[in-house]
Amino acid sequence: MKFNIKILFLITVLIHSCWSDKGAPNYEYMPNMYKSLSYESYTENNLFEDNLSARLPVEGTIPRGYSLYEYEDTNEGYETAKIDLNNPYKFNEQDMLKAKELYTVYCGVCHGTKGAGQGILVKREKILGIPSYADQGRAITSGSTYHVIYYGKNTMGSYANQLNEKERWMVTSYVMKLKSELSK
Repeated sequence: MKFNIKILFLITVLIHSCWSDKGAPNYEYMPNMYKSLSYESYTENNLFEDNLSARLPVEGTIPRGYSLYEYEDTNEGYETAKIDLNNPYKFNEQDMLKAKELYTVYCGVCHGTKGAGQGILVKREKILGIPSYADQGRAITSGSTYHVIYYGKNTMGSYANQLNEKERWMVTSYVMKLKSELSK
């Protein structure tokens, strides 16, 4: 009986010692994990020699709002891209299959699978006036096609957020392939 009372007393003391008056544990292991210092961006602190909390720009990153594409979203930029911009990539058969898939997903709905301007939205009269890639009045080049994919033109929106640079060039190559097939 004495042994049971000692154990009961010991358990009671242990349970009581774990809690403070505030209802929280008395001792915290690694308190910095619970109450870490945080700094607002660009505020002063003593972490670095210049007392700033951030470095601009971080090495290997591109600042927000900056574009590696040097042609402006203007008619002059379009004309310059049409003349000067060339595809920097060489694509093989596998790449062209991927390009066809990307074209079908993003472009074929309006431009049609053959580039003749007869996509499903045109046939259903949801969008009007999509010209064929082979129209003589449209002297499209790789540069102008890439520029239009990047910025959009007229009622066509930009696909810069949906396609990365290589994918945009893949689609551009596929459009030029369709143009050459339509011109035959």
